[in-house]
Amino acid sequence: MKRLLVFAMLSAFAADAQSIQQRIQQYRKANETVLIDEYRQFLSIPNVASDSANIRKNTAFIQQMMQKRGIQTTLLDGSTPGTNPAVFGEVNVPGAKKTIVFYAHYDGQPVNPKQWAEGLQPFAPVFITAPIEQGGKVVSTYKSGDPIDPNWRLTGRGSADDKAGVMTILNAYDALVKSKITPTANLKFFFEGEEEAGSIHLGEIFAKHRDKLTSDIWIIADGPRHVSGKRVVQFGVRGDANMYLTVYGPKRPLHSGNYGNWAPNPAMRLVKLLASMKDDNDQVLIKGFYDDVVPLTASEKQALANLPNMEAALKQELGIAKPDGKGVPFPELLMRPTLNINGIQSANVGAMAGNIIPAKAEAVLDLRLVRGNDVTRQMKRVTDHISAQGYQIIDHEPTDVERLQYPKLIKITEGHGYNAQRTPMDLPIAQNVIAAVQTTSPDPIMLSPSSGGSLPLYLFEKTLKANVVSVPVVNYDNNQHAENENVKVQYLWEGIEIMAAIMLIK
Repeated sequence: MKRLLVFAMLSAFAADAQSIQQRIQQYRKANETVLIDEYRQFLSIPNVASDSANIRKNTAFIQQMMQKRGIQTTLLDGSTPGTNPAVFGEVNVPGAKKTIVFYAHYDGQPVNPKQWAEGLQPFAPVFITAPIEQGGKVVSTYKSGDPIDPNWRLTGRGSADDKAGVMTILNAYDALVKSKITPTANLKFFFEGEEEAGSIHLGEIFAKHRDKLTSDIWIIADGPRHVSGKRVVQFGVRGDANMYLTVYGPKRPLHSGNYGNWAPNPAMRLVKLLASMKDDNDQVLIKGFYDDVVPLTASEKQALANLPNMEAALKQELGIAKPDGKGVPFPELLMRPTLNINGIQSANVGAMAGNIIPAKAEAVLDLRLVRGNDVTRQMKRVTDHISAQGYQIIDHEPTDVERLQYPKLIKITEGHGYNAQRTPMDLPIAQNVIAAVQTTSPDPIMLSPSSGGSLPLYLFEKTLKANVVSVPVVNYDNNQHAENENVKVQYLWEGIEIMAAIMLIK
């Protein structure tokens, strides 16, 4: 009898959730043009974090979006002058026993318009029929009010990472209100403006406005859904740090015939140095690099095992014959620290190449950290490895005295970095989120101990003592951080449904 009663309750909950989801869908279908027109206006505002004038235009636009939806809003800054503000808003629901904070960031990565495909510009959003790399074409005939194919992509910097988070969160709340559905939790909204710059002032903002930011859980609407397209709830992120390396050769470029075999070539030295950091199986050789990793729990291992294997499809799509990792499953590799070369350059190539020995060679390293790693300690391990290769490390342009004194000179500049974060998967409030997301899909949703990407979520735990889970909404093939960034329209619509479902947890 008890089992029948439980089944009846679950069936009633599912039926109620389905009814609510249908009402959200009806609202969206009736307002698609309005939603997309507003989003295109939002994407048209440049959002590179260092562009303070346009950042302020973004904050004003978000405030306007929130005020139009009846959300009280204010800007939260840090203690350092010139901080890009976070846009904050809240909605108090009578009788609500829980408080949820929804997070997204509105700043984006720097852009090089010349690298975007013909007909595409970073801040002039247009529809394309499919990813440009897969033969997609610009929908040149579209005008406001025309039917919108849910399989189209909307282009533009920030279209997926992460103005999509702002768009889906605010429209989810609006859909509930306009459908006369009352949220069951108090809602707070926090939209950051410096995430792509390393969230360098986020700790200050949290410390200064701690009282406003109390909650039962933070929902992070950032990053892509699973490669399979299935909805996913993620319980952590990797940490991140950048290191900028410059190896020096002669004081000026030299003729490679007249000086070859005599003048040290900094490009050759740099690539040898970088090659010394990994073996042929992509294992990092830097002493202690993997020593601090906290092992996954049994439930975290099971969650990874439940993820569908998409490697064959990825290899086909990306043109990769044999991935790195020595056969370890892709999801498991995301749980390990990494050392990546973001970029490397020295003199010119292609039509501008000259027969020279360069004066210097530069590279940027990207270190992804997992739980247990400490960002300062991890960067020191890299620095110690470089020193052990015979390099004199400096933090400035070398003087003539230093050039004559040290045979091998390298300048190392450390970027702002932060540690990884992981939330227990069995946390009751997190289980409520899982259940809410599940109501939006007939397919089982995916659970992951951590995303491959990075956010400074450790600050949420450290400063606010907050519980944090990530619920991504955009397509995995969105070209985030790169040219031709795009978001699939259907994923925006589904993102609205997902965020609305979370606003109804009890």
